[in-house]
Amino acid sequence: MKLFHLISLLLCCVLLACKPESPTQTNISAAPFHDGEECHLCGMAITRFAGPKGQAFIGQQATVVKFCSTRDLISWYLQPENKPNTQAMYVHDMARSDWQHPDDRHLIDARNAWFVSGSQLRGAMGPTLASFATEQAAQQFAQQHEGNVLRFDELHLDNL
Repeated sequence: MKLFHLISLLLCCVLLACKPESPTQTNISAAPFHDGEECHLCGMAITRFAGPKGQAFIGQQATVVKFCSTRDLISWYLQPENKPNTQAMYVHDMARSDWQHPDDRHLIDARNAWFVSGSQLRGAMGPTLASFATEQAAQQFAQQHEGNVLRFDELHLDNL
């Protein structure tokens, strides 16, 4: 009987050692947007429109999906099936980018960004979320173009 327990214990140890590692975010970095790419949510051409864009890395292989606007990215992310599968998200820092042609050198972690909802400026799908690396930049933008300043965790489908 002791031999049976010893073998069972060894088998459990072997099985635990074979467990795949959970995905990590450490090696994921933002990808540039290219002409001809289409929005993962609506299918529109991403680079043909003004305003900040977004991207998410999903699944264990960290496959990138791109969006024509920050509003589309956040709308997609807020769907319950997408949250647990999302490893990283990036948006343009509009304090360092031109609204008409956002600069891919200034992509920031969306989960640490500040957003302005309800501004006068429009993106690919009309109203969009202006994204910023700092609260101060978001506040300045909101004073110039109207809107409400929100942290990432304050974004909900009803305030996009």
